[in-house]
Amino acid sequence: CYYKKGGKNYKKNDNDIKTRRKKYDAQDNFSVMLKRRVILFQQELDTKHDKYERLVKISRDVTIESKRTIFLLHRVTTVPDAEDVLNEADIKLDGVRQKIGQIAEELKGEDIYQFHRAFTPGIQEYVEAVSFLHYIRHRCLISLEEINARLVFMNTEKADPKVLTFQVTSSDYLLGVADLTGELMRMCISSVGNGDIDTPFQLSQFLRQIHDGFSYIGNTGPYEVSKKLHTLRQSLGKVEDACYTLRVRGSEIPKHMLADVFSSRTTLIDPEEGVV
Repeated sequence: CYYKKGGKNYKKNDNDIKTRRKKYDAQDNFSVMLKRRVILFQQELDTKHDKYERLVKISRDVTIESKRTIFLLHRVTTVPDAEDVLNEADIKLDGVRQKIGQIAEELKGEDIYQFHRAFTPGIQEYVEAVSFLHYIRHRCLISLEEINARLVFMNTEKADPKVLTFQVTSSDYLLGVADLTGELMRMCISSVGNGDIDTPFQLSQFLRQIHDGFSYIGNTGPYEVSKKLHTLRQSLGKVEDACYTLRVRGSEIPKHMLADVFSSRTTLIDPEEGVV
C-alpha cells in the first residue's frame, strides 16, 4: 500500500496504520464515555430539580395551613370558650405535621442543606403557628426540642415500616420566633379592644425577654435574624406604647374605644424607628 508525497510514492508502514486506528478507536471510546457521563449528570440534576420543586410545593401548602391556624388562634380573644379554638388549632397543626412528614420523606438520604431554601419558608411559618398556640395555652415560649419531638413520623405505606424524623434547624426556629412577635402584638391590640387590660402587660414582659435573647445573638447569628430584629423591636414598641396608654390614661378612655385609640397611635410610630 503506497501514498504520494512531494510527487513521489512511498510505502505505507503497517505500524503507522495500526497506531492511527488505535488513536481513532481511543477517541471514539472517550467520546462515548463522555456522552454517557453527561447523560448521567443530566439525569441526576433533573432528579434533584424535580425534588426541589416538590419540596417548594409542599412548603407552600405548609405555609398556607399554618397561616390559617394563626388566623384561627386570633379568635381566642373574642370567643367565650377558647379551648374549642385551641383544639381546632391542634387538629389543623396535625395536618401541617403530615405535610412536614412528606418533606422528611423527600429528604431521606439527602443532604438537607442542598434543599433548605425550598422548604424553609413553610417551616418558619409552622414554628410561628405552633409557638403561638403554645404561648396561648402555657404563657411561655416553646423550645426547639419540643418542636422536633412532635416531628417523628412512621412510614406505614411499605411492608417494612420505618421511622422518619425531621429536625427544625436553629435558624428556622429563631426566624419563626421572630415572626411570632408580630402576632403577639396583634393579640395585644385585640385583647385591649375586648376589655382585657391584663394581657398587654403579660405580652410586654414576654416580648422584652424575647428581645433580650435576640440582642444577645446580635450579629453573630444568621443574616436573616438581624433583619428580623428590627421588626421585633417595632412590635415591642407598639405593645409598650399600649401598656403606657393603659397605665396613664386607661381610666379616661372607655373600654370599647381603647382598640381604636391604640390602632391610631401605632400608625404614628415611625417604621424606621426601633426600640432603643
